[in-house]
Amino acid sequence: MIYISIIIVNWNTKDYLIKCLKSLVRIRGGSSQEVIIIDNASQDESVRAVRESFPQFILIENPKNLGFAKAVNKGLKIAKGEYILLLNPDIEIKDNTIEKFISFMEAYQDVGIAGAQLLNDDGSKQNSIANFPSLVTELFNKSLLRWFFPKYFPGKEQEYTEPIEVDSVIGACMMVRRKAIEDVGLLDEDYFLFFEETDWCYRMKKAGWKVYHVPQAQVFHFQGKSAEKDKKKAKVEYYHSRYLFFKKYKGYWQFIILRVGLLLKLVIEFLFMGIGCIMTGFKVKRWKTQLSNYAYLFWWHMKGCPEEMGLK
Repeated sequence: MIYISIIIVNWNTKDYLIKCLKSLVRIRGGSSQEVIIIDNASQDESVRAVRESFPQFILIENPKNLGFAKAVNKGLKIAKGEYILLLNPDIEIKDNTIEKFISFMEAYQDVGIAGAQLLNDDGSKQNSIANFPSLVTELFNKSLLRWFFPKYFPGKEQEYTEPIEVDSVIGACMMVRRKAIEDVGLLDEDYFLFFEETDWCYRMKKAGWKVYHVPQAQVFHFQGKSAEKDKKKAKVEYYHSRYLFFKKYKGYWQFIILRVGLLLKLVIEFLFMGIGCIMTGFKVKRWKTQLSNYAYLFWWHMKGCPEEMGLK
C-alpha cells in the first residue's frame, strides 16, 4: 500500500479546517496516510479544535505566523510519505480524489507535481492552472488572454477531460513526488504568501520534471479564506511575491518594467475607481473597498515596498 503524507497549513480558518479534516476522515482508504497540520499562531481556537476532534493527526504549533512556505517546509521535513499532498484548509476533498492522484503519479513517473481541478461550492470550475509569470501575463488581463489565446494560456474557460501538461498549478491542492522534492529542494522561504508553488513548479521543470493538471482529481475550494482576514496586506504579499519571482528568474530590466507597469496600472485603476465612487456618492461598498486597497498599494510602492506593510 502506498504511503502518503497530507500537509495542511492553517491560519485562523478553524471552521474551514475542521470541514477539511472531516472530509479526509470520510474518504480514508486506498492508501495509508498521515495528516500533518501546521498552525501559524491562529487566534481562533483552531489548535484546540484539532486537538479535541482529531487527536490522531500530527499538529505542529508555530509561535508566530511564519508564512506558507516556511510552514509547509516544517511539515515536509517530518513527512514520511512517498507522495505529499498539500492542501489548503479551505479545501473539501471529494471521494476517490487521492486515489486518482496516486494512479496518475504511479503511471507517469516523470511527473513531479500534479494539481487538482478546483471547484466552487456550486460545482462550477475555478482556475486551477497558471502560466509562469511574464510581462504579458502580469500587465494584461489574464481572463482575456485565456479566452483569446487558449492554446498558450489554459484555464477554466477550456474543458479538459484528460490530464494536461502545464507550466504551473494552483497550489490549493497538489500532489508532489518525494523524489522530485529531494531533487529540487523545499519551497523557497523568501515567499511569505503566494507564488510559492509557481516557483516550485518552475524549478521542477528546469530540473526535468513535468507538471500536470489532473481534471479527474476534484476538490471543493472555498477560496482565499486566510487572505480575506486582511485583504490590503494580502495584496501587498501578492505584489511582493510577484516581484520576487521576476527578480529571481526574469532579470533586472524585466523586473523594472514590471514594477513601473504595475504602478501605472494601479494609478489608472485608482483614478477610474475614484471617479466611479464620486459619481455614485460613495454608496457602493465594494467600490469603496477597492479604492482603499488601491490607495494602500500605491502608498506601499511610494514607501519603497516595505515588508512590514504586508502580513509578516
